Amino acid sequence: MQPELTVPQVADSTFRRAVIVACIVGAVALIVSLPLGYLAAAAFGCLGLGLGMLNSRLVQLSVVRFARMESSRPKRQFVGSVVMRLALITVLALALALLFRPEGIGVIVGLGVFQLLMIVVAAVPMMKEMRRS
Repeated sequence: MQPELTVPQVADSTFRRAVIVACIVGAVALIVSLPLGYLAAAAFGCLGLGLGMLNSRLVQLSVVRFARMESSRPKRQFVGSVVMRLALITVLALALALLFRPEGIGVIVGLGVFQLLMIVVAAVPMMKEMRRS
């Protein structure tokens, strides 16, 4: 039986906050883009946000798996899974951007926005903690 994979509470709460903020950003983008006629671009942006969420959760799970590996070559397996996941997400994002241009570029923008949100959401509590000490 496989051991249960649990993400540390700090990482999980950071991810949850980023998902909430990303959902709000996506909803605002859809609402604002509707009257402006850019609904498809905003929808692709939301898809990019979703891919960013998926990627971040998979990163967390793969780090937990890597930490618990008892294989003789855990680093190689970890690097292989990271490269495969990033390649898959990149190919999917580029394919959507090219197939549905110009609106499809929203997928890439959404991925970038989610990564930025993850950084900001993780940095704000750290900066508050540093100010207290």
